[in-house]
Amino acid sequence: MSIFLTGFLTGLSLIVAIGAQNAFVLRQGIRRAHVVPIVLVCALSDAVLISVGVFASAQVSEAFPHVLPLMRWGGAAFLAFYGAKAARAAIKGGGHLEAAAGGAGSLVAAVSTALALTWLNPHVYLDTVVLLGAVSARFASAQEAFAIGAITASFAFFFSLGFGARFLAPLFARATAWRVLDALIAGVMWTIAISLVRGG
Repeated sequence: MSIFLTGFLTGLSLIVAIGAQNAFVLRQGIRRAHVVPIVLVCALSDAVLISVGVFASAQVSEAFPHVLPLMRWGGAAFLAFYGAKAARAAIKGGGHLEAAAGGAGSLVAAVSTALALTWLNPHVYLDTVVLLGAVSARFASAQEAFAIGAITASFAFFFSLGFGARFLAPLFARATAWRVLDALIAGVMWTIAISLVRGG
């Protein structure tokens, strides 16, 4: 149980910071748009990455040494593009009208964005594969418990973020709140993109 809790707390500490993926889940949750598929995509993706990190990180890095640089530049390009979309929404406004009208967008587009924000972000690999893999090595005889704890933290966090965001809906009935949120999301996306280009 103690190793499970260590995995839970370690995993939670790595994913709780507001990043590109979390900002997207938050926005979808506020809009109540495809929340279940989005949080499942994020949590299941984390489960796969955590499992790789705990059980096979060394083998993966040796087999695919050039993957991380490719993901870094691809992720930076995608985040720059998504940040531009958020910035355009912040300038244009009208997000509250879109949400009120039920403009959820297509399920395919929402899931594709969630997948891209997850799998094209090298920071995700650093957190799940590298860092969690390194921490789990301390518990060689009970890595399964550590992995289950970290995966449980991911599911708990994403479901709480996705469904808890709806309580912010009254605030986001105002156009200004949407514009501020979109501006913050654009800032997050661009900051991460710049850090990727710089190799941070």
